[in-house]
Parts: sequence; C-alpha cells; structure tokens
Amino acid sequence: MALIGIISDTHGYIDDRITAHLSDCDEIWHAGDIGKEEVTDTLKHLAPLRAVYGNIDGGKLRAEFPEEQIFTINGVSIYMIHIGGYPPRYTAKLKKRLDELKPKIFICGHSHILKVIPDQSRNLIHINPGAAGKHGFHKMRTLIKLTIEDGKPKDLKVIELGERASLR
Repeated sequence: MALIGIISDTHGYIDDRITAHLSDCDEIWHAGDIGKEEVTDTLKHLAPLRAVYGNIDGGKLRAEFPEEQIFTINGVSIYMIHIGGYPPRYTAKLKKRLDELKPKIFICGHSHILKVIPDQSRNLIHINPGAAGKHGFHKMRTLIKLTIEDGKPKDLKVIELGERASLR
C-alpha cells in the first residue's frame, strides 16, 4: 500500500498547510509549474518526489525533472505531464501517447482547476489536483491524496488548503 500526495501549480509557493498534508505520504507527485527549487527541496524532505516541469519552470527545474513521468506503483501504471487537457478533448499528440502507454491514472496540472474524471474510452482516471500555490485565478488552493493498493487506486481525497486570496 502506498499513500500518494498529488500537487501541481505551486508557482514557487509552499507553506505549512501543504507540508502538513503531505508529511504522511509515501510519495509525492508534482504535476509541474513548480516555480522554485525550494519547493521541490522541501517536498523531498517529506517523501520521495516524482515531478515534471511545467511551462513556467526554468532551466534548473527542467534539468532536474523530465517533461513526462511514466511509472508503475503497486501494479498501477501512471502517466504524468504538465499540460494535458481533459477527456475527450486531449490534443492529437496526447491521445496518441495515452493510447500507446495505456496508463490507469493520467495526471496533469496547468489549468488550476481541480478535476477527477473517469475516462471510460481509455479506461483510466484523469486527475488534475488543481493549484496549491497562490498565483493564478483559482479561488481555492487544493491537492489530492490517494492510496494505491493491490493494483487499484482508492480512498481519493480532495484537500482544500484555503482560499488563494486569504493567504497569511
């Protein structure tokens, strides 16, 4: 069993709310627009980190993290990239990639809009954890936690970190 924290669009911001919710995770996955190395340095102290770079990430983050992550954990295949769209409106390139890889979970960020959508046509769960940072138009800062056990994701929880505009 693995408890996973999924986060995106921190845009260089990390606070004690984020770290408190991720401190019990076995792994943390960051779906891009990290913003600053301090974010990933902090996350790495909490748990092993898998991340992809996003469109705002500079050279150091792009050198450390790939554009996409493809891996399997506890029998569940994962594909993560920053810009992914939503089912069924993926780009032609992304449709091809999803059809090639056939992941059980597809994770992306970028939109700052939290969504968990079953993609029936590809037999996967599409996850966008929303934005955990304070930059952007989103109203509520969010992240997702889920458990992966015996080849299945379960116990998915949406964590609200507080309103973006009311940060201390």
